[in-house]
Formats: sequence, C-alpha cells, structure tokens
Amino acid sequence: MTTMTAPALVRESGALERTLADTATLTGRGLQRLIRYPSMVIMMIGLPVIFLLMFVYVFGGMLGTGLGTAGGGGVAAYLQYVVPGIVLMAVGTGGAGTAIYIAMDMRQGVAARLATMDVSRIAILSAHALVSVVQALLATLAVGGVAMLLGFRPAGGVLGTLGALGVVALVAFAITWLSLALGIISDTVETASNLPMPLSFLPFLSSGFVPTDSMPAWLGVVAEYQPFTPFIETVRGLLMGTDIGNYGWQALLWCVLLTGTGMVWSLSKYEASQTRS
Repeated sequence: MTTMTAPALVRESGALERTLADTATLTGRGLQRLIRYPSMVIMMIGLPVIFLLMFVYVFGGMLGTGLGTAGGGGVAAYLQYVVPGIVLMAVGTGGAGTAIYIAMDMRQGVAARLATMDVSRIAILSAHALVSVVQALLATLAVGGVAMLLGFRPAGGVLGTLGALGVVALVAFAITWLSLALGIISDTVETASNLPMPLSFLPFLSSGFVPTDSMPAWLGVVAEYQPFTPFIETVRGLLMGTDIGNYGWQALLWCVLLTGTGMVWSLSKYEASQTRS
C-alpha cells in the first residue's frame, strides 16, 4: 500500500489551488472579452430569439395543430412545445463561438504567450468552457424571457425550471469541450466557425420542433437516438412537469461521454500544438 507523504500532499494541494486560481483569472478575462466585443454574444442570443419568433408565428399554427393536444393545438400549444428545442438549439449554436474564441487565441499569439508563463493547461481550456456555459445560460434566459412574454408558462414550477437550467448548463459544458477540440485543430478562424456546424443542425433532427413519431421511420430512428432528443425531452419534462422516462439518464450519459471525449481530445491537441510551437 502506497502512503502519500506530507510534502506530496502539500504539492498536490498547491497545484490544485493554482489551477483554480488560473481558471478564475482566465474566466474573468473571457467574461471581459464578452463585454468588450458584444457582437458575438448578441448574435448567439439574438439568433435563437429570432428562431423562436419565426417558428411560433410562421409555423406555429400548422405545427401546433399537428401536435394533437387536448386543447386543439395551435400557436399557444406549439409555443409550449418548441421552447426547449429553441433553447438547446442555442446551446448547439454556441459551440461555434467557443471554437472561434479558442482559434483566435491560438492564431493571435495568446496561447503562445500563456505557454511562456506558469499557467495550467487545463485552466486555459476550463476557462473557455465556463465562459461558454455563461453565454449559453444568457441565451437561455433571453429565449425564456421572450417566450414568457409570448405566453409560455413552465408548469413544472420553480424547481422544474431550475432543474432545466442545470441540464442546459451540463449540456453546454459538454458541447463546449467538443467545440474546443474543433477550434484547436482548425487551421484558421474561418474553419473553426464551420467545423461545429453539425452541432447547430442536430436539434432540427430531434424532437425539438416536431415529435419524432411524425417523421419518416428511418429519420425517426435517427432523431430518437441522437443526443439532442434526450437533452430536449429532459428539459421539456422538467419545465412542463411531465414524466421524462428514460430520457433523464440518457441525457446524463451523453453529457458524460461528450465531456470526457472533448476533454481528452482538446487537451491532447492543445498540448501537441504548444509542443510544436
């Protein structure tokens, strides 16, 4: 049995404290950048709001009738249905912003500058992840606020709404790590803005906008077993106070899988890029 000595414990404790301090400092830098350059934030928040208005007022009447709810469907029913899909679409779209930010740091010398300093690698990437989660929650609150003005009412109450926000934060954290890896491997910032594009489209191929059983059989299978359907159904169930069935643990497993894969991939690529430079 190996016994850890007191000096080793002190070193590990000191390294953890330094990593946390680096993460806090770099997260502050990222949040300040959001304030100084708000165009990206405005796009990430404004685009989902526009999609919400478009789906509700352009397609809501027809799609709401197809839901087959007891009240006869319509715009009001579709608004209650579509909000979780718009929220998760905003989270997926936010992956492009994360990839662009890390690619800018890689190409504009910020990463090289940090490499000459005694800064933890995991802190650099974790700070990007935390800033992206904040951005995703801002987009969620914007969509939720506009939806409330339109008549959306979360029947799940305060606890359900807080639970839904927690799930959104977990999903944003997972997608951010994948996006970081995509941004690091991109040769240019333009490439970094394009590589995460599938994450923006996956919500459209899920239960976010229409039920999966209304799709052609083969597409319904794809929609049912891709990660965004469990994400959306879990958020929908928590918001509306309805049973989420197996979607809850499926969403959790997808979050763990995507976060683990993204962390290993992005850290290995970041280390390799700094070794070459």
